This record gives sequence, structure tokens and C-alpha cells, in this order.
Amino acid sequence: MLKGIPSLLTPELLKILMEMGHDDAIVLTDANFTADRIAAGKPVIRLPGASMRAAVEAITTLLPLAVDVPCPAAYMEVSGQPEAYRSALQREICAYLEVFLAQGQYVEGVERYAFYERARTAYAYIVTGELQPFGNFILRKGVIGENLRP
Repeated sequence: MLKGIPSLLTPELLKILMEMGHDDAIVLTDANFTADRIAAGKPVIRLPGASMRAAVEAITTLLPLAVDVPCPAAYMEVSGQPEAYRSALQREICAYLEVFLAQGQYVEGVERYAFYERARTAYAYIVTGELQPFGNFILRKGVIGENLRP
């Protein structure tokens, strides 16, 4: 164990977070997501006892969100609902993520099949024990460092 690192972050997950570069994406999925098929050989980490909230909180303690794009985070929209609809889980996670966003940024809703396509380009996948359908999110990694020097 290490001090200051959430116990939910396994050694494999820590390695993946460290390997990711600027603008690489990580997909956090509910228990129903077809991660192995979508991942197509990329890393899939399973956190079967973890809720989506717990996983997002643990990951964002170490992973900076990208500040150079309008939407560094996205969620899968619920099929059959109006575009602006968000489930209780989606509202909870989006509200949590908004604390990390720069001015003008927002968490983007992505139609289900478009979400699958976007997810295919991710660096890695975290399958949680979340049972809420459509409880899937994508986070884009930012950078840690000083501003450019003049």
C-alpha cells in the first residue's frame, strides 16, 4: 500500500494511468458494458465491487482532465430518452466531474452507438460493478506541469 492513493486503484490500474499520455481516454463502464469486445485487446481492468461514483472519485484523485478541449468527459446517453435527459447516476457523476472542469468546459452526452465508436479509440477500460444501465463514461487525460514559459 502507498499513502494517499485510494485503495480502489489496483497496481494494474495505477500502471495504466501512468502510461496514458495527454488526450488518451479511459472508459469507465457499468457491469453490463461489452468491454472485452469494444477493447479489442486493449487493457481491461475489472473493479466488480466498485460503484461508478467510487471509481470516478478514485481515478480523478490522480488523473488530470484535459483542459484544451471543450468536453474532457462524456457519458452514454440513455436510449429512447430526449437528448438532454440524464439518469440520476449520470447527474451525480456529471456534477462531481464539473468541479474539475475549466471555464467553458462541460460533460458531453453521446448517443449510445456513437459512444461505442468513441470508446473503441480509448487507451483502456475500467469495468465497475455499477448496475445502473447506461452508466458509462469517458475521461480524457490532461497534463500536469507549468504553463509555457515566455
